[in-house]
Amino acid sequence: MRELIEQIARALVDDPEQVEVTEISGEKTLVLELHVAQQDLGKVIGREGRTAKAMRTVLDAASKKVGKRAVLEIVE
Repeated sequence: MRELIEQIARALVDDPEQVEVTEISGEKTLVLELHVAQQDLGKVIGREGRTAKAMRTVLDAASKKVGKRAVLEIVE
């Protein structure tokens, strides 16, 4: 799932080298922290958060297969 979010984020931003996804795994929950360059933050979030919401929806669908709950946090 980390690779999925990383690929989506790299496709959206101007500086794909700055994209970094940190995975924090718990017993039933998986937290993915997405770090991007400051100037690309708006592109990852999108208008009114639509892009971020879409990424979270895709992540939620993928996590259901594994049987865990996944959370995406976009870190400044």
